[in-house]
Parts: sequence; structure tokens; C-alpha cells
Amino acid sequence: MNSTNDTSIKEALNERSGLQVWWRLLRPHTLTASIVPVFVGTMFALTEEHINLLLFLAMLLASILIQSATNMFNEYYDFILGLDNDKSVGIGGTIVRDGISPRTVLRLAFTFFAIAILLGVYICVASSWWIAVIGIVCMLFGYLYTGGPYPIAYTPFGELFSGFFMGTVIIGISYYIQTSTLTSSVIWLSIPVAIFIGAIMLSNNIRDLDGDKENGRKTVAILLGRKNAIRFLAILFITAYSLTFIYMITGILPMWSILAFLSIFKAADVIRKFRGKTNSLEMMPAMAATGKTNTMYGFLIGISLLVSAYL
Repeated sequence: MNSTNDTSIKEALNERSGLQVWWRLLRPHTLTASIVPVFVGTMFALTEEHINLLLFLAMLLASILIQSATNMFNEYYDFILGLDNDKSVGIGGTIVRDGISPRTVLRLAFTFFAIAILLGVYICVASSWWIAVIGIVCMLFGYLYTGGPYPIAYTPFGELFSGFFMGTVIIGISYYIQTSTLTSSVIWLSIPVAIFIGAIMLSNNIRDLDGDKENGRKTVAILLGRKNAIRFLAILFITAYSLTFIYMITGILPMWSILAFLSIFKAADVIRKFRGKTNSLEMMPAMAATGKTNTMYGFLIGISLLVSAYL
């Protein structure tokens, strides 16, 4: 744990001890993928009727807990399978660099799931017990993303599953618990958000391409190659913004959603930061910028819906 390489990685990533160890375990830069869908789905519901604030907060916390637990499962199983070491970047590093017991990480992940279930019970009582079925499926796939005999994250379908469950499904649930209905408009609305969430996973896989390839993974980034994967990431961004424009024209989104196009500058920054880079540490800024793009886009869409609800 005290090797020169370990020290240099910790210094390069500005990793500190104390409470920051547990904060890093949550991988906070990825939590935007759990916050944005709940916010967007709830704000879309607000355009039609008043919302239940307690339901919104319960859904938000449950989503964050499930995402955090998924990150912990990732930390645990990548270590158990020998994929992470003290030089790995993009992880919490709590096991390989801070010496936290793998069992502690696993127990904490299941604890977060348990709390999410309790919140889910409240959400179901206030809305519908069908939410319990969907919630269990979401948690199951959160576990299977890196756990189980055939981890989804090691296949070309990681981006698809993460975008669908964290984007489309969470937006749909957030809307349904407020309105007791589900419309085609909210499904269409979820697609750009799902794309941006999938883009976070793709960025992660572009950064980790070399190490993942050595360990036998078959991610989209590996199958396409780094240059084509970056091009594909750019295509995903263009698709998301194009759909947003179409939704504004067709009335699914209000004209206020033009605000979301301010995030294009951050999306362009992602592609710029990836180009010509092959070292994982060098690509960390691009990975962080992808999360920020999702945050900016999602919150600006949500704000535009909030503004239109009161005007």
C-alpha cells in the first residue's frame, strides 16, 4: 500500500484519508446518473399537476442509494476478480489503496439496498405496489452489472442497460408516482437522458479500454477501438441534442428547454479532452466532463419544465 507507484497515483488523484475514503467509495462523479432522472421525471409531472415533495425526496434518496450500492458492488467484484490494483484509476480505491476490507464494502452495499427498500415501501404505499416489482428488477440489475457469473459491465451491453434502467425506468417511475399514469411523452423525454447516462459509462470504458481488454472484457469501447468509440460518443451527444430540438418543435418539451443547449459546450469539451489521449490519468478530465454534461443538460431540462409549469 505504500509503494512509490501507489503514492504517485494517490497524489495524482488527490486522494486523502478520513471521511473522504468513504465519499470516494460512492464515486460521487457518477451520482448525477441517479439524481438527474428523478429530477427530470418529477419536473415533467409538475407541468401537469402538483407534486408530492416527500415522494420526490424519497425517490431521489432511493435512487442515490441504489446507484451508490451499484458502485460498491463494482468496487468489490472488480477487486475479487483481480481487475483492480493500486494503480487503477476511476475507482474509489478504498480497497486497493486505503485498505478497507472487501467484506465491509459488500456489507455497506447491501445496507444501502436495504434502506432503499424501506424507502420503496413508503413510495409503494403512497402510489402503487407495482413500483416494488420494478424497483426489485432495478436493484437486481444494479447487482448484476458487476456481480454474478456474467457481469453486464464486461459485455457490450453495459451502456444500454445503464441508460435504460437509470434513465428511462427511473424517469418513468418518478413521473408515475406523482401522476398515477404513464404517457408516451415521458418515455420519449427519457431517451436523451438515457443517452447521456449511457455516455458516462462509455466514457468510463474508453478510459479503461487497455486494462479491460487485458482482462477479457468485451465492452463497446473495446469492440470499436478508442478512436471510433470517441466518435460514437460524439454521435450519442448529437443524437441527444437533436431529439431535444425535435421535442421542442413537437411540444413534448417547452421552448424554455433551449436552455439545455448551453450544455453543448461541455459535451464538446468531452470529445476535445479525449482526443489524442491514451493514458488513463490523462483521460480522467474527459470522464469528469461527461458527468458534468449530463448534470448540466438534466438540470437545465428540469429547470425549463419548472419554469413552464408556472408560466
